[in-house]
Amino acid sequence: RVYDVLGKEVATLVDKELAPDTYRIEWDARNSASGTYFYKMQAGDFGQVRRMILMK
Repeated sequence: RVYDVLGKEVATLVDKELAPDTYRIEWDARNSASGTYFYKMQAGDFGQVRRMILMK
């Protein structure tokens, strides 16, 4: 999931369980403004939130 700086969810990239493997997920941000966003990853017991900056 992708969130803006106010914590509003702006995109859901994957909403299902995937088999163990290596994946590349791309976010189509054409309709999003430049700025700071956060993405949340969850894999089993592992979860992580990371920051990204979108520059257009």
